[in-house]
Amino acid sequence: MKDIACKVLVIGAGPGGYVAAIRAGQLGLDTVIVESERLGGTCLNVGCIPSKAFIHAADEFEKVMKFAGNAAIGIRVEKPDIDLAKTLEWKDAIVTRLNNGVAGLLNKSKVKTVRGWAKFVDGKTVEVESTTGTQTIRADQVIIATGSIPTELPFLPFGGAVISSTEALSLKKIPKRFVVVGGGYIGLELGTAFRKMGSQVTVVELEDRILPQYDAELTRPVTKRLEALGIELKLGCKAKGLSDSGHELIVETSDGKTENLKADKILVTVGRRPATQRWGRDELVLDMNGPFIKVDDRCCTSMRGVFAIGDVTGEPMLAHRAMAQGEMVAEIIAGEKRHWDKTAMPAICFTDPEIVVVGLSPEEARAEGHDVKVGIFPFAANGRAMTIEAEEGFVRLVARSDNHLILGAQAVGRGVADLSASLSLALEMGARLEDVAATIHAHPTQSEAIPEAALKALGHALHI
Repeated sequence: MKDIACKVLVIGAGPGGYVAAIRAGQLGLDTVIVESERLGGTCLNVGCIPSKAFIHAADEFEKVMKFAGNAAIGIRVEKPDIDLAKTLEWKDAIVTRLNNGVAGLLNKSKVKTVRGWAKFVDGKTVEVESTTGTQTIRADQVIIATGSIPTELPFLPFGGAVISSTEALSLKKIPKRFVVVGGGYIGLELGTAFRKMGSQVTVVELEDRILPQYDAELTRPVTKRLEALGIELKLGCKAKGLSDSGHELIVETSDGKTENLKADKILVTVGRRPATQRWGRDELVLDMNGPFIKVDDRCCTSMRGVFAIGDVTGEPMLAHRAMAQGEMVAEIIAGEKRHWDKTAMPAICFTDPEIVVVGLSPEEARAEGHDVKVGIFPFAANGRAMTIEAEEGFVRLVARSDNHLILGAQAVGRGVADLSASLSLALEMGARLEDVAATIHAHPTQSEAIPEAALKALGHALHI
């Protein structure tokens, strides 16, 4: 096959990689992107997008099931059923549409897509193994965007009853007994969805509470909802392995006793690890930060002309982080002055209720030496939340006491993911409590909780 020479070579077409390639193409840079799987990476194909579709289907089914009982708002229906095959068909159609959309955007930006597995020969050259042979590509600048893969426990290898999130999103039937190992956001999102679809769900978490990366004030409403749904939480418990039958998870409880949990499927969600193998990393001289590729605030690696973005560079492993880094790197290669600033980068947990965090929590702000004002406004005092049966949760703003500069914002509640833009924008624009309080928010909306939280921090909330 004929060799290819280009200005920019992107390895991996996940959210970071394809955005980097699109932006490079828009800037007139001769760009090639290499991907061995479907365009869009983990997020689009087996992560963010299909999981949110699955969660939506579960939410809708739970809603109809509630109407089959004695719903407070007066709607009654016959007992419903769910056709999982149809649900998966709908979910897969969304993924396919987005796959085609990414391909179209790359083509529109004049980016050449090469299908196959890339392996570095040196810092400027890769060989791509494909079904049609070996393709050699040489580039002036290289962007590594290989992403991450699920972490596998040595005593619970994937296979049989033990599955990762990828397999969970393609199950042919709803498991009667579903055990989740890991009380982080992936496990809770999918565990909650399967519970709403009819599974008996148990969550096994090594720590003494769920979502240990978030502060307890934010996770308390989620814990309350999990218990209301009938999800059993085994906290302070350690997964030890499978029983001889292969359908029981052996766990060690906090008091040192052993317990066997019957399970048709065991979902292991104990994190993800960077994909740093099989693409020739040993041929490069890259400084590492533990298992991750070490980068500076411009996503430059220790090798000139080699950049790295997204999950392969470390936490937080978020698609929008990778996208922002990809866009930035393309502009740096084109000669623009850019650097990475994560101050206003939100993280969202799509549990029920949802959690949003951006910037510093009260504890983090104090740990950095700030004297802070904290304003919390509960959705129980928000008219819109009442009318959509979403009174659980709150919005919280964290600001400096001296000049009222907002340092962080958090929220927990139904639908708060869509409040993340306003909260992030406040930090990005350097807003103060007075700025947010003076911004008129439409009534009746859940967003009114944001200025109310600012007013609360200032000492004169209107509606509590």
